[in-house]
Amino acid sequence: MKAVGAAPFREVLTDALPLLSRARTFRLNPGQYGGDPNLLLDEFNALSLKGLLWMVPLAADDALTRAVAGVVDSALRKVPGVGPRAPKIANAAVYALSRTESGAALSALARLNTTVTFKGTLKEVRKALDVVAARLNVTPDELLELGTPTLGLGVVGERVEVLGNVQVRLSVDARGAHLNFSRAGKALKSVPATVKKDFAEDLKELKAAQKEAEQVTAALSQRLDALMIAPQTWVGAAWLERHLNHPLAGTVARRLIWLVDGVPALWADGNLRDVQGEVVPVAPTSGVALWHPIGRDVAEVLAWRARLEALDVRQPFKQAWREVYVLTDAERRTGTYSNRFAGHILKQHQFHALATLRGWRNRLRLMVDDSYPPAMRDLPAYGLRAEYWIEGVGEDYGTDSTESGAYLRLTTDQVRFYPLAAPENHAHAGGGGYTMWVNQAQQPLNPLPLSDIPPLVLSEVMRDVDLFVGVASVGNDPTWQDGGPGGRFREYWQSYSFGELNETARTRAAYLDRLIPRLKIRDRLSLDGRFLRVQGDRHAYRIHLGSSNILMEPDNQYLCIIPGGRGGGPDVDFDGDRVLSLVLSKAFLLADDTAITDPVILNQLAR
Repeated sequence: MKAVGAAPFREVLTDALPLLSRARTFRLNPGQYGGDPNLLLDEFNALSLKGLLWMVPLAADDALTRAVAGVVDSALRKVPGVGPRAPKIANAAVYALSRTESGAALSALARLNTTVTFKGTLKEVRKALDVVAARLNVTPDELLELGTPTLGLGVVGERVEVLGNVQVRLSVDARGAHLNFSRAGKALKSVPATVKKDFAEDLKELKAAQKEAEQVTAALSQRLDALMIAPQTWVGAAWLERHLNHPLAGTVARRLIWLVDGVPALWADGNLRDVQGEVVPVAPTSGVALWHPIGRDVAEVLAWRARLEALDVRQPFKQAWREVYVLTDAERRTGTYSNRFAGHILKQHQFHALATLRGWRNRLRLMVDDSYPPAMRDLPAYGLRAEYWIEGVGEDYGTDSTESGAYLRLTTDQVRFYPLAAPENHAHAGGGGYTMWVNQAQQPLNPLPLSDIPPLVLSEVMRDVDLFVGVASVGNDPTWQDGGPGGRFREYWQSYSFGELNETARTRAAYLDRLIPRLKIRDRLSLDGRFLRVQGDRHAYRIHLGSSNILMEPDNQYLCIIPGGRGGGPDVDFDGDRVLSLVLSKAFLLADDTAITDPVILNQLAR
């Protein structure tokens, strides 16, 4: 470093590290075995890169720190048949961030703590946060809040810069982060050439701040969503500084309902106000917590939904519209386990990704002679562990598994709760039932009665499991009308695709009931039990609110429409609810069915 100089080192690495996420300029021929070398890192180059990353703390500025954080994301990108392409590189980048004493490094670690799902690197991120917390003499939770950057925003959600005769405004709101340019009060459609030429570095920094603002607010939303199951109480003065009035965190906090000394309140018209619009003061010693609909009066929940609609507030995650799961009569009869989400067929890799994202521990099941624990979520705040019993399904290697032997599909069973320190249950990869493994010093423990589980914990765990089924079920796949391989799952697909609605789908129906009058195609839409009915010019259609699959009237013929938006998803993104997005996207398509040009859909409509 002394020989090269800190400035050249910084300049070269800042430009070079983002190249890690790009495709090779010279493609290599893949071998017969192993992962595609065009997606992996050369071992020699990886070793050199680790050394360079270790030296970053000697020369880092904010731009280089952001580039190092990007290395973690790039190095953990999944490669078929391999997994994360370069975990050691990701770990080296995390180490560099832990030794870089800057707000940008702390912000990066706080974001990675939420977004990283690979266990080895996530463990390194948390170790790094502990190192920084010890250095600053704060708790890890306080550190995550202190790690939210301001990115130069002067007030909540807004930063204004003047570059020559052009005003640049960075705005952060519910729709994301945006850069807007104006001259003499007149909005400009694109970046002026004078700004590109004379203020290239300033423009680069503003674009970097825009990207980081979107990443940080997304991570903050996810972290606060996770606190809905482990309620945290803030002291008023700290909450005002770190959340409500923070230039960046405030863009999230001001769209959530909070309990201030037990009084529900939401930001509106320059103040925190209750559901009637009266100001709710926050004293320095006030206790502030996130509001949750569990245990609240139904009238209060409905009032807050109406209030959010009247104020046109888009919440960062489901709060007022959050699904609530209470103990059922069937669960009171079974006592210690719930069959509410048993008997489903899930796509294993999709389930695994969702489970990891929601904080569950899970192992991909291979078609081998081995045993696996269930999917589990540790709840240390309550001394509990939740289990969702799953098993691999199928016996045909290659048809029921990937080339590497991982089951493509799982079958689901019970949800149970145990003390946190209880021995784990295990089952063979291909099924056969779970048993608790104990050593000589342990005794098997029975699952806890569901009636003893705190209602908030039961509701949030069941909400997670409902999400797993609602997203990963093969019943959501419009191409599975024939029941998949050998038609084995035809009966399940039919019952799920058009069957009774789960709690999430029922909430979706209530949401649509409020939303339909505001849509331009409202005269063609109506709710019909489990379906959204769409009146087209060719036919009338019924879209199932649980699976988004479609039946055509009058004889309930199945209509297969495969999502074709960016990334293979729906054409719209509606508040993070993929199925609702699909339902609405298909509704707009079918309401104007005479404009459809896709030959596959037209052939079905002509039947």
